[in-house]
Amino acid sequence: MTTTAQHLPTEIYKLDPVHSNFGFAVRFNGVSIFRGQFEQVEAKLEDGVLTGTAQAESIKTAIPQLQAQLLAPEFFDVERTPTVDFRSTDIRIADDRSVEVDGELEIRGVANPVMAQGSFSSGVGMTGSEVVGFELEARIDRRDYGFDWQQPLPSGGEALGWEVSLEVHLQLAKA
Repeated sequence: MTTTAQHLPTEIYKLDPVHSNFGFAVRFNGVSIFRGQFEQVEAKLEDGVLTGTAQAESIKTAIPQLQAQLLAPEFFDVERTPTVDFRSTDIRIADDRSVEVDGELEIRGVANPVMAQGSFSSGVGMTGSEVVGFELEARIDRRDYGFDWQQPLPSGGEALGWEVSLEVHLQLAKA
């Protein structure tokens, strides 16, 4: 990756929630992908550091009755740890606008290093303000954050995959 650091602005850019999405995907029943997202999020790019916080209680899936289980201690434990937090430690943008973002992801009070890959874009939005965008994906092992719940399948295998794909689509506008 040939990086070009001048592509990353150092001013303050704040989240445009209408054009941003924070989601996840995990294999379910060994055959399909289960998806969800967080609806209450904050993100900012300031002095070249990308930060984000999601309110764990805002998690939404296509199965509303699953909400209580995801908020309980076996998963997000929102009573003790109400947020999911990220802070970048390095952002590398290549000439082709591909990007690698290193940082620390904290879930359930457990912080681990993570690296996301994707693309970066910048321009001027419809209102005339400068905007930047990140399309990022990272993969984590949910056990690294204390998500140990599992159920064996009748035919063998496990109900829920250990690897989780985090998918972040950000648009931030210059403050």
